[in-house]
Amino acid sequence: MMRDDQFFREVESNLWDPEERIRECANHNVDVQVLSTVPVMFSYWAKPVDALDISKLLNDHIAGIIGQYPTRFLGLGTIPMQDADLAIKELERCIKDIGLIGVQLGSNVNGKNLDDEILFPVFEAASDMSAAIFIHPWDVMGKKNMEKYWLPWLVGMPAETSRAICSMIFGGVFERLPNLRVAFAHGGGAFPSTIGRVQHGFDVRPDLCAIDNNIDPIGYLGKFWVDALVHDSTILDLLINKLGENKIAMGTDYPFPLGEKEPGKLIESSNYNNGIKNKLLYNNALDWLGIEKTYFTI
Repeated sequence: MMRDDQFFREVESNLWDPEERIRECANHNVDVQVLSTVPVMFSYWAKPVDALDISKLLNDHIAGIIGQYPTRFLGLGTIPMQDADLAIKELERCIKDIGLIGVQLGSNVNGKNLDDEILFPVFEAASDMSAAIFIHPWDVMGKKNMEKYWLPWLVGMPAETSRAICSMIFGGVFERLPNLRVAFAHGGGAFPSTIGRVQHGFDVRPDLCAIDNNIDPIGYLGKFWVDALVHDSTILDLLINKLGENKIAMGTDYPFPLGEKEPGKLIESSNYNNGIKNKLLYNNALDWLGIEKTYFTI
């Protein structure tokens, strides 16, 4: 896979071949997978009309796979966030016309944080349509200063996800749209482990932090979802302690190397009771996606 004229990463057929995915899912006892595009394809940098075209192509492809295998896959679309009107138009097509259940967004849009008023109408439309939103780190801040050691993925992505969460909290997005269903990748990045610092900063410098929303940041714990892809049982315990057992869903990062080698193993190997394990393995994901538990036979 190329990005501009640079080699980005080597990919295999499991990136695009649904039958290969079904075989690999069967090997790992995964019954249903939620499909989304690779973030490098967001194309926020492009002209809006061109980004709309590529979004339609990607979304139609995912919808086609779901049509072929309706009991094995669900889908999240991609929308051209650099133009709110076009983004809403494609969001509506995804939800109302081609059978997707939500959209995947980047953690920022060409440097604009997710609390930017230009982007708010998209979140408002998603709330009105009851569309799920998945936020994945993208275009991480400081990347040019830490290219060595894979640091953009190891350090930048967790920080970038915290940036997105804090922006949506401080900017009042969750406050203004209480029914918005948002999930953040990679266990919420650095946010859960730094919520104490975030709250303390809000307390001691409200002149800097509380300028758009005066509700305590800690009050939003449990108002959004994160995935369980943290590779550490102690951190998974922390997520449950901070966000609650109802707001964490299994994530895989499949088919890329930072995903779990055996999807769900961290959850299944834990000491949690079966009720909590089932929440983390599938029930919480269904709640985030707005899907009845009888939709699939699990």
